[in-house]
Amino acid sequence: MSKQFDLYLSGPMTGYPNKNFDTFNKAVKLLRSKGYTVLNPQDLEVQEPKDTWENCIRRDIRELLKCKAIATLPNWRYSKGASLEVYIGRNLSLKVAPVSYYLKRSK
Repeated sequence: MSKQFDLYLSGPMTGYPNKNFDTFNKAVKLLRSKGYTVLNPQDLEVQEPKDTWENCIRRDIRELLKCKAIATLPNWRYSKGASLEVYIGRNLSLKVAPVSYYLKRSK
């Protein structure tokens, strides 16, 4: 059985410098300091790079299914990929909330 994570981090990447790595990594560090296990899609990009956006989102959705909830970064609504991840998560009854929501709580 594959590992299950507390949170999947969802946010914009396309069109951002360095694919928004700094924002993702800062959020992951803060969330992990609160005790959450976090799946960072940017780690997936390093571990399993893909050649097209479509292949990236397929990989990310596969991994999203291993998570209990979604933590969103600012401006996620303007991201085609993050919007799709949130849509899928909500339709699978996963809790979806901003990173700040989870940071106010300990796991």
